[in-house]
Amino acid sequence: MYEPNFLSIVPPLFAIILAIATRQVIISLSIGIWIGYCILASVNPLSGLALGIEGVINVFSDAGDTRVLIFTLVIGGLIATIEKAGGVRGFIHLLESKSWVDKPSKAKWLAYFTGVVVFIESNITLLVAGSISRPLFDRYKVAREKLAYIIDSTSAPICIMIPLNAWGAIIISLTASASIENPLQVFIAAIPFNLYPIIVVLFSAFVIWRNINIGPMRAAQERTERGELLWPNATPMVDPSILSSQEASGPNDKARYMIVPIAAMVLTMPISLYITGDGVISDGSGSTSVLWSVLFALLTAWMIVLAEKRSSVDELMHTFLKGAGGLLPVAMILLFALALGDVANSLGTGVYVAALAEESIPLALMLPLLFLISSVIAFSIGSSWGTFAIMIPLAIQISLSLDLDPALFLAAVLSGSVFGDHASPISDTTVVASMASATDHIDHVRTQLPYALIAAGFATIGFLLVGLFVL
Repeated sequence: MYEPNFLSIVPPLFAIILAIATRQVIISLSIGIWIGYCILASVNPLSGLALGIEGVINVFSDAGDTRVLIFTLVIGGLIATIEKAGGVRGFIHLLESKSWVDKPSKAKWLAYFTGVVVFIESNITLLVAGSISRPLFDRYKVAREKLAYIIDSTSAPICIMIPLNAWGAIIISLTASASIENPLQVFIAAIPFNLYPIIVVLFSAFVIWRNINIGPMRAAQERTERGELLWPNATPMVDPSILSSQEASGPNDKARYMIVPIAAMVLTMPISLYITGDGVISDGSGSTSVLWSVLFALLTAWMIVLAEKRSSVDELMHTFLKGAGGLLPVAMILLFALALGDVANSLGTGVYVAALAEESIPLALMLPLLFLISSVIAFSIGSSWGTFAIMIPLAIQISLSLDLDPALFLAAVLSGSVFGDHASPISDTTVVASMASATDHIDHVRTQLPYALIAAGFATIGFLLVGLFVL
């Protein structure tokens, strides 16, 4: 029986440091797995390598983990199908044809509420909101940097609080890997304490309402009002292959190709939870329910497209495989993260860290410390999901060892991961926000950072107060 000691923290700590230094999350996780099994095999590198390979394969022995890995690929296929069918373009055309926007403030609110409503996946949220709103922002002389800030503040922060999308599925799976019996309940319980996403969504609404322009954003707004959409040396990030939704809407592009599958997914989720929970929604299987929901949404999308002869089965299958391939890196990160969580459990990493924390760190500082550590990791590697993979199993193990509410520890990690990702210039969501807004990427980062830091400051104080009065 392995007794937890100082070596127990080496695998996740090394994975964190290597991920920050190289920004290669999969390689960093795999090396962490290898080191972990080397320790379990009495520092035998060859035995550790063999055990590490088996550890990754053994992830598939858990039905819940396997369901989430499959879900990750299926959601990629669903997104690609909706885009290919013209659902995104049709949705954009529907909003534009209603002529709901006739002044700058309404253009900003349109971007905001589109970001809130379209929660299927963060990059889809950015593309839809940016594509709809950018022409209106230009027309009413609102800075494109403000558009990038608004849509960036309502994509990941909204997606992370929804259990029935890819974000929710991965968080639930990582939570389950840390020996939590009801991960869906923990996820839902964490939502009210997920302070940074809540604050940033509310703060961005306040910024729109009061027309607040801070520092670089004020300069960008003044430039736009002079008729200059970009700074003289700026390079707008517009990639036609990524911003396919900016193509002109055709007569066959219908909003229902997007709305109906998403509605089907949303409605199927509680039904699936009811079925898998034997009549009790709160006892339902989160991994099973999200997989059933997205499969039903995909089936719905295919039936609509085939019924209206928009595509053939062969074309739909090709689109599905292309979309699934687009999320393969995410599935790989999740696979290796689950394997690292397994070896960390075997090493007793959470038990050892909890014992150290109990001796040296006041309980009131645990949540703000987890928030700040997760923020630094996410900022450095540019990935909130990569940070989830590293930090969620560790934080949950610490909470269980201290016999404290795991939902609070999960919320601190999720908040820090989103903040770091939100502020990072190498984050994919930050890059896509720049693309969707057709603005210079560095200008977006510079103008958004003051707003993100203000929200993070409030979140840090909030976690300190939660630690003082709840833990």
